Amino acid sequence: MTKLPDFEAWAVFAKVVEEGSFAKAARELGLSQATVSKAVTRLEARLKTALLQRSSRKICLTESGRAAVARASLILAEGEAMEEEVMAQATAPRGLVRVAAPMSFGIGHLAPALPGFMSSYPDISLEVDFSDEMVDLIQGRYDVALRIAALADSSLRAQRLCTVRILLVGSPEYFRAHGRPKHPKELGAHRALSYANSQVGDAWHFEHARHGDFSVGMEAPLRVNNAEALTPVLLAGLGLALQPEFLVWRELKSGALESVMPEWAAPPIAMHIVTPPHHARPKRVQLLIDYLARSLAHAPWAVQPHVGKP
Repeated sequence: MTKLPDFEAWAVFAKVVEEGSFAKAARELGLSQATVSKAVTRLEARLKTALLQRSSRKICLTESGRAAVARASLILAEGEAMEEEVMAQATAPRGLVRVAAPMSFGIGHLAPALPGFMSSYPDISLEVDFSDEMVDLIQGRYDVALRIAALADSSLRAQRLCTVRILLVGSPEYFRAHGRPKHPKELGAHRALSYANSQVGDAWHFEHARHGDFSVGMEAPLRVNNAEALTPVLLAGLGLALQPEFLVWRELKSGALESVMPEWAAPPIAMHIVTPPHHARPKRVQLLIDYLARSLAHAPWAVQPHVGKP
């Protein structure tokens, strides 16, 4: 008869890797350090291979350990989620939800949505990590992430909220001084302001309903790793940039910035709520997902065009 997998040992192994030591994992699990060490040793004996390299100062994953840690983390997360889901049926939703969000969007649009959620669910705690880096949800133990990009194929679960337009924008003063480009081929004569983390690098891509696609390489006197930092330079009339509408919709509405080349559209991106590939979600996580979906899917920049002068 085939033995069942040692789920407890796999969960302990995942916690040891997450915490970086047997002692910390033991404290988190409420077990003795000896029990934690024996669980990992038992697992290695069963597999006939080492998962961890131990020293007096630190532990390191072996090649076998690296191959196994992602699925072990899923076992731990699934077990925690299942128990929390069952307990949540009889109690008010409570506990911690860890969220990852892009820096500018998170501060400008996610943060203002948080007070309403916190008021509705006072027993749910939030830990929000604002960063433009593409974090690993499983390794980082995040419950939810907001991603504004073309998503690569992965095992993550993604819920599309809305499309985000990418607009070519500049100030009225810039266009008076340098003219309004009508075709991408004219952009070579203009000063580009660039977002360094763009998925397409230094090339700007455009699509036209009748004339097809056009790409142009742009040299930029300013490159930043946070697109919001381009706004003051745009307002100063020192260049033009491709910006997501959620960053500039207020300036477009007021006329401080204007968009050009409306017939040549940069490929849009989409906003998604992304979660790890567990089947079970704690109730507190689902409540936050539903709340964010309602709050963000109907934002002004998601449903109202703000196009500048032709």
